[in-house]
Amino acid sequence: MDNLIYVIGIGEDGAGGLTPDSLSIVNNSEVLLGGERQLNFFGRYSGEKIVMQGGLKPFTDKLEEVWRERRTVVLASGDPFFFGIAGYLVRRFGPEHVEVIPHYSSVQLAFARLGDSWQDAELISLHGRPIQGLAQRIDGKHKIALLTDENNTPAVIAAYLREFGMTEYEAFVCERLGGAEEICRFWTLEEMETSEFAALNVVILRIQQGVPAPVRRGFAYPDGEFQQRKPEKGLITKREVRALVLSELNLSEDAVVWDIGSGSGAVAAECARIARLGKVYALEKSAENLPNMAANRLKFRADFQIIPEKAPQGLAALPDPDAVFIGGSGGELANIIAQSAARLRPGGRIVVGAITVETLHGSMEALKSAGLACEVTMLQASRGKPILGMTRFDGMNPVYVVCGRKD
Repeated sequence: MDNLIYVIGIGEDGAGGLTPDSLSIVNNSEVLLGGERQLNFFGRYSGEKIVMQGGLKPFTDKLEEVWRERRTVVLASGDPFFFGIAGYLVRRFGPEHVEVIPHYSSVQLAFARLGDSWQDAELISLHGRPIQGLAQRIDGKHKIALLTDENNTPAVIAAYLREFGMTEYEAFVCERLGGAEEICRFWTLEEMETSEFAALNVVILRIQQGVPAPVRRGFAYPDGEFQQRKPEKGLITKREVRALVLSELNLSEDAVVWDIGSGSGAVAAECARIARLGKVYALEKSAENLPNMAANRLKFRADFQIIPEKAPQGLAALPDPDAVFIGGSGGELANIIAQSAARLRPGGRIVVGAITVETLHGSMEALKSAGLACEVTMLQASRGKPILGMTRFDGMNPVYVVCGRKD
């Protein structure tokens, strides 16, 4: 065991669930580290026990002090490489100094209890993470496994899904997996929202057979699908323009996006569905637009954050963006571009939708002054309209889509 940190996975069945080799490594060690629950499985252990508390860094600092001089074992729940501590320890101490002996993971065991395969499931940890953004991550997925914590309980998850109308899902909740008090059963979302559960649990969601689920493919959805302000022909970035804007934003799955002057929230909703692992912030100064934004957020299952502010107020509190769309500026265009460009991450983009030549000129000048590479496209689309059994084209107002790129 010289100069090796053993990381041994353990389940709710405790020491009795370990292999003879794993049990021997634990018994022959001099220092045993882990959570209080794991350490309690070894009441007769003769070496030193160190409880993991205060976060990963204090724990691993303590581990640093002991592992070179004494035989050391770290206990971790289930598979330590599955949303566990093993990856962190390997990065800190090096793979040559860490040996991991996994147990079955909670998700493995939960799917075994369900009697279903799990290689095709979406696996998501809400343990120590915000639930915000879950809607777009799981929308359309037929099978999802969620790791929970004391904040993101099954009841909280059920309430969140019902808020976004995701009632096509049924839930299978496993409590105290592998232990003597294990409980695994199906729940409706309505039942789950009003129930209490053991702290240790896993939630599996599946689309119910015979229950219709909305299918939304692609992007640049028709204008009419969005709730928007009337009678002003809809305060919305039109579909044809939205398609080009989304292309120019060039979003990755984990992008941070600012949608400034969001209006109906159409661009924010589409960005959230593309950047499903990222974060989207929609700023809008007009209170009359906020109900439409909120309705589109729920309808499109796009959990973006609505910020009722006039930019550039409200930008300072946001994380640095990978992409910024400016659909409205309230007379602050140059200031907004300057502040956005200063915060833009390398490789990021600022896209402006301009309908006047003054906004076109102002945005190009501001983007160039900020040191961004600038291009512009004028988009003038026409939509087919029926006339006497035939088709004519109805021209739309031209829109200038200005893009600034940060190298």
